[in-house]
Amino acid sequence: MPSPVRTTARAAAGTAGVSFGTYVVLIAQALLARRRIGTTTDRPPSGNGLYGHELAGEPIHCLLLGDSTMVGYGMRTLDQTPSALIGIGLSHVLGLPVQIRNESVVGARSSDLQSQIDAAVDEGHKPQIAIILVGANDITHQVPAKRSARRLAGAVRRLRAMGTEVVVGSVPDFGTIKPLPVPLRTVCRYWSRHLAKRQTVAAVEAGARVVSLADVLEPLFLVKGDALFGDDRFHPSADGYATMAGFLVDAAVAQWRHGSRLVEGEEPTEQMPLAEAAEWAAEHGGTQVAPAPRGRRFAAVLRWRR
Repeated sequence: MPSPVRTTARAAAGTAGVSFGTYVVLIAQALLARRRIGTTTDRPPSGNGLYGHELAGEPIHCLLLGDSTMVGYGMRTLDQTPSALIGIGLSHVLGLPVQIRNESVVGARSSDLQSQIDAAVDEGHKPQIAIILVGANDITHQVPAKRSARRLAGAVRRLRAMGTEVVVGSVPDFGTIKPLPVPLRTVCRYWSRHLAKRQTVAAVEAGARVVSLADVLEPLFLVKGDALFGDDRFHPSADGYATMAGFLVDAAVAQWRHGSRLVEGEEPTEQMPLAEAAEWAAEHGGTQVAPAPRGRRFAAVLRWRR
């Protein structure tokens, strides 16, 4: 996820239709939040490699795509990175070795997904399953949600044409980021949920399974408090990354076993219009949405019970 910048306030203000006075307040708050959060040049260790090497069977090739959240921004040890968390989790649950290839880049947007896929393919990586986390930088760079979702769908379709199973984690709820003061936090919550809905519809129509990361960290604040956010108060902490990775692994396991359709045994499951499913998922973190047998405009929904 990127640092909130002036463009975040401008984009959110334009979307919400706020007054000029409120817009000025949003700009000031965005600049203040940027100073509070700061940046770092530190990069986590590469998590590329084989996990579960002691297990029998042919390795599953897993490609990770996206931005700094998938990179593991802020982590200093290998076992805290999304690469390791997903690799260990998948190999443990599936009982097979998992080869992780992470092409994510700090600051990446949906428009960068194609080049990330190119990088993996050019080096001979043939992914059997791909997991994508992207969208936050689209928000701060004022990329229209419709365009951002269309680019995500293009990447999903390309991967599906390669025979790759695809899982997408929708953009998290910016309203959970404490350095963003009100009203900036309010309009950023609106913008991020709007993009999450667009991502869900576009990715499911392209053949992916989507898991909502909306507010998956928020309920755990009652138990762990601020421990779920890192030192910059914006990116996840080690506990936060582990929590998000758990939801991604759960969706990836289901995708590997059953394909994009939710099946009997993944209860509670129901079918509803895709737009309605996207609306629900954007407000309920942990919800999985996948294509339904009823047709293109319907989705099967697995609701996560807190």
